[in-house]
Amino acid sequence: MNPQPPVTKMRIAARTSSDRAGALANFPIWRKRLEGYRERLAAAGWAPWLIFGLAIFLRFLLLGIKPPHFDEGINGWFVDQMVKEGYYRYDPTNYHGPLHFYVLFLFKTLFGRNLWALRTPVVLVSIACVWLTLKFEPLVGRSVARIAAVAMAVSPGFVFYGRYSIHEIWLALFSMLFILGLLGLRQFGTTNYLWCAGMGAAGMILSKETYIIHIGCALIAFPVLSICQSLRPIPGKNPARQTWSYVDLTAVIVVAAGLVVFFYSGTFLHWSGVKGLYQTYAPWFTTGSEGHGHEKPWFYWLKIMAPSLEWGRADFLGYELPALVGLALCALCLLYKNVNLRYLAIYGVGVLMVYSYVHYKTPWCIISIIWPFLFIFGAGVVLLAGNNQFAKVAAGILLTCSLGSTIWLNYFRCTTDTEPYVYVQTYNDIRKFTDPLLALARRDPVAYHLPGMIIRSSSYPLPWVLGDFDAVGYYEGNNVPAKVDGDFFLVQEDQIGAVEEKLAGDYYTDTLRIRSYQEPSKAYFRAKIFKPLFPNRAPEIFPKKSR
Repeated sequence: MNPQPPVTKMRIAARTSSDRAGALANFPIWRKRLEGYRERLAAAGWAPWLIFGLAIFLRFLLLGIKPPHFDEGINGWFVDQMVKEGYYRYDPTNYHGPLHFYVLFLFKTLFGRNLWALRTPVVLVSIACVWLTLKFEPLVGRSVARIAAVAMAVSPGFVFYGRYSIHEIWLALFSMLFILGLLGLRQFGTTNYLWCAGMGAAGMILSKETYIIHIGCALIAFPVLSICQSLRPIPGKNPARQTWSYVDLTAVIVVAAGLVVFFYSGTFLHWSGVKGLYQTYAPWFTTGSEGHGHEKPWFYWLKIMAPSLEWGRADFLGYELPALVGLALCALCLLYKNVNLRYLAIYGVGVLMVYSYVHYKTPWCIISIIWPFLFIFGAGVVLLAGNNQFAKVAAGILLTCSLGSTIWLNYFRCTTDTEPYVYVQTYNDIRKFTDPLLALARRDPVAYHLPGMIIRSSSYPLPWVLGDFDAVGYYEGNNVPAKVDGDFFLVQEDQIGAVEEKLAGDYYTDTLRIRSYQEPSKAYFRAKIFKPLFPNRAPEIFPKKSR
């Protein structure tokens, strides 16, 4: 009998490839989908991946470079309460929806108490905003969508507040999804866009009370668009025939309503939280009209976007120049032959007007305002470019300025309070107090049980940062305890004398400020416990006052 020829690696590879092809042949639906993915990937090219990669890099780079923000500390503290109670107890005076807290709860459970676990969810949402911008391509055109995506990827606001564990980036994502759904329904009328609109609306409701502004402006924009169409019609751009059924609509409504009730009811453990959906607007309207310490002039958003010397920086070129140009180009919306661009211009200006009217203004709201203007900026570049190299160069300069501002702000001046976006930000000073405590606890977990006192007002984000220390007392105002005894303290400036006269023993001390507009504090560490962390340093002595 003749021996069989040896099986070479080439033949094995060929057989494996043939086996795979045969396996796919047994499942034609999967083969068809795989071929469709390959075709779309080849048609898309490398540009979206480059934009996406740039967005990921800028948002994840040195994510823990700045200490937790005041609001991050509060949000983290709420998650700690969820661990104790088993659900989020929605408070209508807090104004913010429950979704963000449940996502933070998941990440804390999986990755523990640290800045990366606290901030990674919003980083992923910020990246998703860039991805969703590219999904507008069927509605506004490939070039417009990609230019808008680049502008968002390098936007100082989208990067800076996409690295903060706050709610605003969720509102930006879901408002984009909602508008994508509405425009997709108008142009294509398909079920997938119906789901986009429904889930976008539900997501906004679950994120922040200002969803009412975006939904209201989105609906009002349609009759305004009809007026524009009558003034300068675009032939053949009437609304498409809707292909979804009432069964589809019912399914979307049931799922959206179910998600809202599920989260607002504290996963069915706090049913009174559902009433907060309407109860929140009584205090919200009061806060919006009075400002409560955050009142700003109506032109505040324009001031942030535009170059100015009033911020105390001679080199401040404006944070959002592409968005500012896009806003200016909204005046030319009748020249656009794309009805969706007209709608985005109308919607964007409407949202800006409402946010400008509200007295209560915090800078992170900018990302929920400016994203439509990035599409108009892209449309303006495409409209003016053609063979005009000047328009392309100007657009490149504006995007480069945005990238430069993003790098300068996020990695060099992220805690410098003369930066307009650095608002109620915790100073690096806080690490003078937290680093020794955390370092000691890493060496010996018993340190988590050391007794300590925080004697000062508005101590956030410390309750979250020190959440694992279970013997810390917090005292605000003039509420200095009769007995001051512990292994570490943080004392507000005007209480230092009252505290030191009650201390006995040796302590290492340091001075620090938590954030702007706040009195300095003094930190104390008991020498016999913290001596390994302060080598070659003599402690201060506080003899007990004689009685």
